[in-house]
Amino acid sequence: MNCKTIHFSGHATVQMFKRRISVKDIDTILKNGRVIKSYPEDKPFPSYLVLGLAGKRILHIVISSDDSGNCYIITAYQPDANLWNEDFTFKK
Repeated sequence: MNCKTIHFSGHATVQMFKRRISVKDIDTILKNGRVIKSYPEDKPFPSYLVLGLAGKRILHIVISSDDSGNCYIITAYQPDANLWNEDFTFKK
């Protein structure tokens, strides 16, 4: 995902702290991850579910972006293997 700037919501910051997900982890996934779901109708901007690997951890990031290249991290989490298929690309 191409982001000129990255902004973190208050929710994302709290959840990242609780889940021990670093800004470096987010950067790594934004550079190397892939969009597995799009939410084009989300407001104020379309959002995306991005899957990526940070070290040995599989993570999901929910991100939105505006037309100027500003990205907004909404939340980040480690997907639960009981809820997601084996490659974590869709819910069971």
